[in-house]
Amino acid sequence: MLHRPNLWRLARREWFIGISALTSLAFLSYGQALFGLLANPFWLTVIFLWLFLAVLGSALSVVRHADHLAERLGEPYGTLILTLAITSIEVVAITAVMQHGENNPTLVRDTLFAVVMIILNGMVGLSLLVGAWRRHEQKHNLQGANAYLGVIVPLATLSMIMPNFTHGAHGPAYSTVQQTVLAFISVGLYSVFLLLQTGRHKGFFIDETEEMGSSVHKAEHQGPLWVPIVLLGVYMGLVVFLVEQLAPPIDYFIETLRAPAALGGVVMAILVATPEAISAVRASVANHLQRSVNIFLGSVLSTIGLTVPAMLVISHVTGNPVILGLENSNPVMLVLTLALSMITFSSGRTHLMQGAVHLVLFVAYFLLIFET
Repeated sequence: MLHRPNLWRLARREWFIGISALTSLAFLSYGQALFGLLANPFWLTVIFLWLFLAVLGSALSVVRHADHLAERLGEPYGTLILTLAITSIEVVAITAVMQHGENNPTLVRDTLFAVVMIILNGMVGLSLLVGAWRRHEQKHNLQGANAYLGVIVPLATLSMIMPNFTHGAHGPAYSTVQQTVLAFISVGLYSVFLLLQTGRHKGFFIDETEEMGSSVHKAEHQGPLWVPIVLLGVYMGLVVFLVEQLAPPIDYFIETLRAPAALGGVVMAILVATPEAISAVRASVANHLQRSVNIFLGSVLSTIGLTVPAMLVISHVTGNPVILGLENSNPVMLVLTLALSMITFSSGRTHLMQGAVHLVLFVAYFLLIFET
């Protein structure tokens, strides 16, 4: 049982749970009245920022408690908890927006592509740049990075490029049978990867030089293991409810104000990627590049390997079609990003130039959203 001083410390540390709970109560009680104000640009901005920050803050808390569990359980199990929690948030967020207003068949594709671009270019670039700014080079386990990319490259190609070269009844898109095959392939490859990551090749995802400092991190999070587990579940529940409330402002912004449809996917991706980006950059600054590699490559892999099949199942259940194939210049950006990632992680060492190149590609992706 926790003593009173521990409860007081816990309450001060988890102050954001009060903001999330009050926000949830406000929209549970007065949601219809608040959403009735969306036609006013001022209130649209206020409501969107209010909900966006509440969801983001709760997602950051999810990552914080997942990190605590990571320190207690060790790699790769800690990173696995983190990626599964974030993937769950992503699936709930996409489903909420899809179910509200007019159907947006490209939302899954736009979110998936945005996550890949934000993580493999923005997050990787920032992590490598900040880490290399303090050290000339950083090292990671080459075998682990190759294992991640060996699964990411085929799944990304099958999910976002190959649909453009098939010929279904309604044009270049996967048929129901092809979507089913893709779902089984994605889950199957991800399952095999998990067996490798947590079994005989666990050492691929661990840097022995980081293990020496693990006892210090574990000492910072001593206490009952159930505390971070319970708080992780509470924050996940708050995120699920709040992200459903975020759907109407996003839907109004895209459909009524005619904003680029891809921006909906960018918003979803930012909610998913920002908490992990913070963890990855912190790890890189602390010279724990292997931890950063596990976070951003693991996040991309779980997004493609788990989110895609989950959304395909939800699409068939709800009757909302899903378009996966990228359009315009996006396939080129995806191929370029995957090729650059393979080059970046091909030597087991990273430096400043690699981070800068990834960030340039991220800027190019963001600018192209408004040009296509």
